[in-house]
Amino acid sequence: MGRPAETVFRLADFRRRQRPVFFNRSELNRLLGLYSRHVMSGEWRDYAIDHGPGRAVFSIYRHTHERALYAIIKGPSGPDGHSPWVVMSGRERLVQAATLDEALRVFAPSLRLVR
Repeated sequence: MGRPAETVFRLADFRRRQRPVFFNRSELNRLLGLYSRHVMSGEWRDYAIDHGPGRAVFSIYRHTHERALYAIIKGPSGPDGHSPWVVMSGRERLVQAATLDEALRVFAPSLRLVR
């Protein structure tokens, strides 16, 4: 009968491929709400949304032709079904959080003592 035919498999076909990450409607509403409040106060003027393998990014700009002031990044879902969130300012990581609400607290106005 002879030897069975050999089959060649490409290792790349078995590597775990990251799926694109997207913002859901609720997340997008929260991000656009935050953006709108800062536009009304004159702080922010433009935004961009990028999706790719393993992350989705909501970038915020003061002026259209400048670098992003902030990037709110949603990572891939973990085994618990939740996505990690990171808020960056340039190369500085401002916060890493388990939920979008926790991540957006970095933008909450700080309380000041008024005398």
